[in-house]
Amino acid sequence: MSQQPKKDTALRSDAQRNRERILRVATVELTLCADAPLSSIAKKAGVGQGTFYRNFPHREALVLEVYRYEMQQVADAACELLETRPPERALREWMDRLARFAMTKAGLADAIRLVTSAPGGPARPGPTPVMEAAGTLLRACEEAGAIRPGVTADDFFLAIAGLWQIDPHEDWEPRAGRLLDLVMDGLRVGAPGG
Repeated sequence: MSQQPKKDTALRSDAQRNRERILRVATVELTLCADAPLSSIAKKAGVGQGTFYRNFPHREALVLEVYRYEMQQVADAACELLETRPPERALREWMDRLARFAMTKAGLADAIRLVTSAPGGPARPGPTPVMEAAGTLLRACEEAGAIRPGVTADDFFLAIAGLWQIDPHEDWEPRAGRLLDLVMDGLRVGAPGG
Protein backbone atom coordinates (compact mmCIF):
# COMPACT_ATOMS: atom_id res chain seq x y z
CA MET A 1 0.00 0.00 0.00
CA SER A 2 2.81 2.46 0.74
CA GLN A 3 4.06 2.00 -2.84
CA GLN A 4 0.83 3.18 -4.49
CA PRO A 5 1.17 6.90 -3.54
CA LYS A 6 4.77 6.94 -4.80
CA LYS A 7 3.69 5.50 -8.14
CA ASP A 8 0.76 7.97 -8.41
CA THR A 9 3.08 10.87 -7.58
CA ALA A 10 5.60 9.73 -10.19
CA LEU A 11 2.86 9.40 -12.80
CA ARG A 12 1.47 12.85 -11.95
CA SER A 13 4.89 14.51 -12.15
CA ASP A 14 5.61 12.74 -15.47
CA ALA A 15 2.23 13.91 -16.82
CA GLN A 16 2.99 17.43 -15.62
CA ARG A 17 6.38 17.39 -17.34
CA ASN A 18 4.72 16.22 -20.57
CA ARG A 19 2.14 18.99 -20.34
CA GLU A 20 4.79 21.65 -19.72
CA ARG A 21 6.93 20.34 -22.59
CA ILE A 22 3.90 20.49 -24.91
CA LEU A 23 3.21 24.07 -23.79
CA ARG A 24 6.83 25.15 -24.35
CA VAL A 25 6.96 23.63 -27.84
CA ALA A 26 3.48 24.93 -28.72
CA THR A 27 4.46 28.45 -27.66
CA VAL A 28 7.41 28.41 -30.06
CA GLU A 29 5.54 26.73 -32.91
CA LEU A 30 2.38 28.84 -32.67
CA THR A 31 4.45 32.01 -32.44
CA LEU A 32 6.18 31.04 -35.69
CA CYS A 33 3.02 29.85 -37.44
CA ALA A 34 -0.52 30.50 -36.15
CA ASP A 35 -1.86 27.29 -37.71
CA ALA A 36 1.05 24.98 -36.90
CA PRO A 37 -0.10 21.34 -37.17
CA LEU A 38 -0.89 19.76 -33.80
CA SER A 39 0.81 16.54 -34.90
CA SER A 40 4.03 18.49 -35.46
CA ILE A 41 3.78 20.08 -32.00
CA ALA A 42 3.25 16.65 -30.40
CA LYS A 43 6.21 15.17 -32.29
CA LYS A 44 8.56 18.05 -31.37
CA ALA A 45 7.43 17.78 -27.74
CA GLY A 46 8.32 14.08 -27.79
CA VAL A 47 4.85 12.85 -26.85
CA GLY A 48 2.43 10.53 -28.59
CA GLN A 49 -0.89 11.64 -30.03
CA GLY A 50 -2.77 10.05 -27.12
CA THR A 51 -0.78 12.00 -24.53
CA PHE A 52 -1.15 15.17 -26.55
CA TYR A 53 -4.93 14.89 -26.94
CA ARG A 54 -5.38 13.82 -23.31
CA ASN A 55 -3.88 17.18 -22.33
CA PHE A 56 -5.35 19.27 -25.15
CA PRO A 57 -8.40 17.67 -26.79
CA HIS A 58 -8.53 20.30 -29.57
CA ARG A 59 -6.60 23.26 -31.02
CA GLU A 60 -8.67 25.81 -29.09
CA ALA A 61 -7.74 24.25 -25.75
CA LEU A 62 -4.04 24.29 -26.62
CA VAL A 63 -3.97 27.85 -27.97
CA LEU A 64 -5.90 29.27 -25.01
CA GLU A 65 -3.71 27.41 -22.51
CA VAL A 66 -0.53 28.66 -24.22
CA TYR A 67 -1.91 32.21 -24.00
CA ARG A 68 -2.79 31.82 -20.30
CA TYR A 69 0.61 30.25 -19.60
CA GLU A 70 2.50 33.08 -21.32
CA MET A 71 0.39 35.78 -19.67
CA GLN A 72 1.01 34.18 -16.28
CA GLN A 73 4.78 34.23 -16.90
CA VAL A 74 4.61 37.97 -17.61
CA ALA A 75 2.42 38.53 -14.55
CA ASP A 76 4.69 36.50 -12.25
CA ALA A 77 7.67 38.61 -13.29
CA ALA A 78 6.14 41.62 -11.50
CA CYS A 79 6.54 40.15 -8.01
CA GLU A 80 9.98 38.76 -8.86
CA LEU A 81 11.14 42.22 -9.92
CA LEU A 82 9.65 43.90 -6.84
CA GLU A 83 11.60 41.52 -4.62
CA THR A 84 14.94 42.58 -6.10
CA ARG A 85 14.51 46.18 -7.31
CA PRO A 86 13.08 49.50 -6.17
CA PRO A 87 9.41 49.79 -7.26
CA GLU A 88 10.00 52.39 -10.00
CA ARG A 89 12.77 50.33 -11.60
CA ALA A 90 10.71 47.14 -11.22
CA LEU A 91 7.81 48.78 -13.06
CA ARG A 92 10.00 50.02 -15.92
CA GLU A 93 11.72 46.65 -16.35
CA TRP A 94 8.37 44.89 -16.25
CA MET A 95 7.13 47.23 -18.98
CA ASP A 96 10.06 46.06 -21.13
CA ARG A 97 9.10 42.42 -20.50
CA LEU A 98 5.50 43.19 -21.42
CA ALA A 99 6.68 44.85 -24.65
CA ARG A 100 8.91 41.86 -25.45
CA PHE A 101 5.95 39.54 -24.89
CA ALA A 102 3.70 41.68 -27.10
CA MET A 103 6.23 41.90 -29.93
CA THR A 104 7.62 38.37 -29.91
CA LYS A 105 4.23 36.70 -29.54
CA ALA A 106 2.54 38.33 -32.53
CA GLY A 107 2.12 34.88 -34.13
CA LEU A 108 0.50 33.62 -30.95
CA ALA A 109 -1.92 36.56 -31.11
CA ASP A 110 -2.81 35.45 -34.64
CA ALA A 111 -3.44 31.90 -33.39
CA ILE A 112 -5.73 33.25 -30.67
CA ARG A 113 -7.65 35.33 -33.21
CA LEU A 114 -8.05 32.22 -35.38
CA VAL A 115 -9.57 30.09 -32.61
CA THR A 116 -11.70 32.81 -30.99
CA SER A 117 -13.12 34.22 -34.23
CA ALA A 118 -14.63 30.93 -35.37
CA PRO A 119 -18.43 30.74 -35.05
CA GLY A 120 -19.24 29.17 -31.70
CA GLY A 121 -15.56 29.35 -30.71
CA PRO A 122 -14.40 30.18 -27.20
CA ALA A 123 -14.17 33.76 -25.98
CA ARG A 124 -10.76 35.38 -25.93
CA PRO A 125 -9.34 35.13 -22.40
CA GLY A 126 -8.88 38.44 -20.62
CA PRO A 127 -5.53 39.79 -19.44
CA THR A 128 -6.52 39.49 -15.76
CA PRO A 129 -3.18 38.26 -14.31
CA VAL A 130 -1.28 40.96 -16.20
CA MET A 131 -3.78 43.64 -15.08
CA GLU A 132 -3.33 42.49 -11.48
CA ALA A 133 0.46 42.55 -11.86
CA ALA A 134 0.34 46.09 -13.24
CA GLY A 135 -1.86 47.10 -10.30
CA THR A 136 0.61 45.60 -7.83
CA LEU A 137 3.53 47.45 -9.42
CA LEU A 138 1.62 50.75 -9.60
CA ARG A 139 0.59 50.52 -5.92
CA ALA A 140 4.18 49.79 -4.89
CA CYS A 141 5.39 52.80 -6.90
CA GLU A 142 2.67 55.02 -5.46
CA GLU A 143 3.48 53.93 -1.89
CA ALA A 144 7.17 54.73 -2.58
CA GLY A 145 6.18 58.18 -3.85
CA ALA A 146 7.68 57.38 -7.27
CA ILE A 147 4.54 57.99 -9.36
CA ARG A 148 1.51 60.25 -9.21
CA PRO A 149 -1.25 58.96 -6.93
CA GLY A 150 -4.38 57.27 -8.27
CA VAL A 151 -3.10 55.66 -11.46
CA THR A 152 -5.07 52.47 -12.12
CA ALA A 153 -4.11 49.42 -14.15
CA ASP A 154 -6.76 50.47 -16.70
CA ASP A 155 -5.11 53.91 -16.98
CA PHE A 156 -1.73 52.26 -17.41
CA PHE A 157 -2.86 49.96 -20.23
CA LEU A 158 -4.56 52.83 -22.04
CA ALA A 159 -1.29 54.78 -21.79
CA ILE A 160 0.80 51.96 -23.26
CA ALA A 161 -1.75 50.96 -25.92
CA GLY A 162 0.62 52.28 -28.58
CA LEU A 163 2.75 49.16 -28.05
CA TRP A 164 0.24 47.16 -30.04
CA GLN A 165 0.58 49.57 -32.98
CA ILE A 166 4.29 48.85 -33.40
CA ASP A 167 5.16 46.40 -36.17
CA PRO A 168 6.82 43.38 -34.49
CA HIS A 169 8.63 42.52 -37.73
CA GLU A 170 10.62 45.77 -37.72
CA ASP A 171 13.25 47.00 -35.26
CA TRP A 172 10.63 47.48 -32.55
CA GLU A 173 12.83 47.71 -29.43
CA PRO A 174 14.04 51.34 -29.74
CA ARG A 175 10.53 52.56 -30.54
CA ALA A 176 8.94 50.58 -27.70
CA GLY A 177 11.63 51.84 -25.31
CA ARG A 178 10.91 55.47 -26.23
CA LEU A 179 7.17 54.97 -25.80
CA LEU A 180 7.61 53.31 -22.40
CA ASP A 181 10.05 56.03 -21.27
CA LEU A 182 7.39 58.62 -22.16
CA VAL A 183 4.82 56.70 -20.13
CA MET A 184 7.20 56.53 -17.15
CA ASP A 185 7.86 60.28 -17.43
CA GLY A 186 4.10 60.86 -17.37
CA LEU A 187 3.65 58.63 -14.34
CA ARG A 188 6.31 60.59 -12.44
CA VAL A 189 4.66 63.99 -12.98
CA GLY A 190 2.95 64.92 -9.71
CA ALA A 191 4.66 62.18 -7.71
CA PRO A 192 5.12 63.18 -4.06
CA GLY A 193 8.76 62.03 -4.11
CA GLY A 194 9.59 63.76 -7.39
